[in-house]
Amino acid sequence: MSSLSLKHIYKKYPGGVTAVSDFCLDVKDKEFIIFVGPSGCGKSTTLRMIAGLEEISEGELYIGDRLVNDVAPKDRDIAMVFQNYALYPHMTVYDNMAFGLKLRKVPKDEIKRRVEEAAQILDIAHLLERKPKALSGGQKQRVALGRAIVRNPQVFLLDEPLSNLDAKLRASMRTELTKLHSKVGTTFVYVTHDQVEAMTMATRIVVMKDGFIQQVDTPQNLYDLPVNKFVAGFIGTPQMNFIDCVLEKKGDDLFLNFADNTLKLPEDKANNPALKEYIGQTVILGIRPENISDNEETVAKCPDTSIECTVDVTELMGAEIYLYLAFNGKEDVIEEGKNVIARVSARSSSRTGDKIKVAFDMTRSHIFDKDTEKCICH
Repeated sequence: MSSLSLKHIYKKYPGGVTAVSDFCLDVKDKEFIIFVGPSGCGKSTTLRMIAGLEEISEGELYIGDRLVNDVAPKDRDIAMVFQNYALYPHMTVYDNMAFGLKLRKVPKDEIKRRVEEAAQILDIAHLLERKPKALSGGQKQRVALGRAIVRNPQVFLLDEPLSNLDAKLRASMRTELTKLHSKVGTTFVYVTHDQVEAMTMATRIVVMKDGFIQQVDTPQNLYDLPVNKFVAGFIGTPQMNFIDCVLEKKGDDLFLNFADNTLKLPEDKANNPALKEYIGQTVILGIRPENISDNEETVAKCPDTSIECTVDVTELMGAEIYLYLAFNGKEDVIEEGKNVIARVSARSSSRTGDKIKVAFDMTRSHIFDKDTEKCICH
């Protein structure tokens, strides 16, 4: 059993600084859990507490059924892969991978078998006699992973292991890590600030901010059902658009008004009882760039959710185009004076300076409380 349980974990430093607050998480056997969040949110500190490199101020940490708060790092049956690889420069790849096993006085033939097996899995068997200075960044990363694999730990801990690699190599290493997780069949706990890594590799993602867990869920649920504005904005590229609107009722219908623009809410959202207490108040509309269309047929079919705007900037991304749109009164309502971004087909004819109409797919919209920033309805 390589499950992991964190119960009401706190990390407090002298001077009243609390880096992690009331962290509760149960990690199932063989899960690939990723902690994600901006710099300083407490994700690496939490990982280091699991490793035993940081003392836990309050709470209980279990690996399997064993309470390990006071267990030394070497006795926790975990292996950690660091951001800077932490390889010994004077040792060969083989010796780097074997080092931990030699310290544990594992028999030589067993060390040889484990190292060669890990080298085959990671495709570095041809590098075993080289020293780290003769390796590329990706090869060093594989050696660091290999050193962890040979120990057959209950839990793998990975602290931003891909951050030193170039974009192309990062993409290929993401795939390799996913394959490795399947082959090794153990629990992975991974820290990154890159939400693309989190979305592509994790079975579940823990989104953190200011030392607190914001949401724990599958990648798809985080994307489709964010619990608050922070999670909605953090997950997804480009990020979700946020617009301050006044919620108004006309007959049986609900509308969102911003400046001179009106968007009708679909029936299922209009009937949501949670929205009733917000009528006449300012709320935040959240809508993802792919749910805004400049397709003429779509606009014609959606007169109640189409708005005129000006294209400020276009970014051709190859398979798609990002349109940066300015609406009437945008300075008042769009967060921090930002444009609304639409993600449209590469065949779009919209160009910088054009006045166009775009349709909002309000069935995919999210509405947030202006003060608490919690999601009122999806």
